[in-house]
Amino acid sequence: MASETSPSGKRERDVRLDFFRGLTMFIIFVAHADVNPWNNWIPARFGFSSGTELFVFCSGFASAIAFGTVFVKRGFWLGAARIMFRLWQVYWAQIGVVLVVIGVMFAGETLFPNRGLNTDPLPELLANPDTAIAGLLTLRWLPGYLDILPMYLVILALIPPMMALSRLHRLAPFAASLMLYGLAWTTGLNLTGNPWTGYGWFFNPFAWQLIFFTGFGIAMGWLRPPPLGDRRWMVLSAAIVAVSVPLTFWGFHEIAPPLMDVYRAILTGEEKTNLHWLRYVHFLALAYLVVSLVDPHRARLTRGAAMVVVKVGRQSLATFLVSLVAARTASLAFHLLGDGFLVSLVINLAAIGLVIATAYVVGWFKSNPWLAPRVGAARAVQTVDEIATGDAKPMENAENHVTKQLLLSART
Repeated sequence: MASETSPSGKRERDVRLDFFRGLTMFIIFVAHADVNPWNNWIPARFGFSSGTELFVFCSGFASAIAFGTVFVKRGFWLGAARIMFRLWQVYWAQIGVVLVVIGVMFAGETLFPNRGLNTDPLPELLANPDTAIAGLLTLRWLPGYLDILPMYLVILALIPPMMALSRLHRLAPFAASLMLYGLAWTTGLNLTGNPWTGYGWFFNPFAWQLIFFTGFGIAMGWLRPPPLGDRRWMVLSAAIVAVSVPLTFWGFHEIAPPLMDVYRAILTGEEKTNLHWLRYVHFLALAYLVVSLVDPHRARLTRGAAMVVVKVGRQSLATFLVSLVAARTASLAFHLLGDGFLVSLVINLAAIGLVIATAYVVGWFKSNPWLAPRVGAARAVQTVDEIATGDAKPMENAENHVTKQLLLSART
């Protein structure tokens, strides 16, 4: 996805980026809700990569637009300060979403006791509250399904060093990214995500930064992808995607169980934690193929249902947090009500509607509507100005005279 600039030189939003980020929010909800039947049809069931790769890649691309340009235009230290401010925001977003999810789990267990609900992470919190709280604040305790933002935090912190390396050569940041990726696989470089077991982060940031800085590097112009729609690259990408489908789709596994064995032999147990290179290659092939097909129809993304998805993508942090909380709430609902067709339809559509509503409400607040002048107030100011300059029409009665005096009083 090439960067775009306006005639004034200001970088514009890429509607394709916002569209795919919006799709990711819906995928994240479906993937994080326990026993959600729709989980059988998310992109991860049809290839090596999943919505996580899309989320991290888009985050890298968007970060280049939001933060990378600050480094370029305002200097290294202001760019680093901008990153620090974002780290502060995301850190408290992580703390907040974990606390909200814990509250949801407490409410579920209180309202429906002894129903066999999945109340993670309550057991760990109740068993060792002091260790859990300390781990929460230091990011050494990352409850399941609540571990994507911490990965994003670490990767964001790597942006200033990468920007410094880019001064040496445009490929130096990518070389450093490859080195970190190699260390994650060869030395087990990771951070502690569970203070009781010592297990590392499920999403190892030192491995996943590779796909983040691939998107970041493309947006910054450090990496130059092949032109969209090139026939040779289209054929190669389609072949990679096609080969992965029989190995990952559960429908093929039911017909030919050995395909699952092949899949497990190719992708090791750490394949998601450390971003197996096949996941990386598959995502790049899929992204190239999809963007090549979408790009000629980019204008259609600015209207209709597509624009709703774009709105969700433009408020990615808020919609991401809501999707996580909605997923855990939906999990309780599925355990209580079952996962029949009608139940799953209602639950999924209600959650998707909540994510969409969040995007529009947050967008409304960000528009600062309270700063826009009211029509009546604007007319009053205009009337005062007319009186002060002598352009107003003569007052014809006492009521108009009183109005004139009030307006002159307001003026003074």
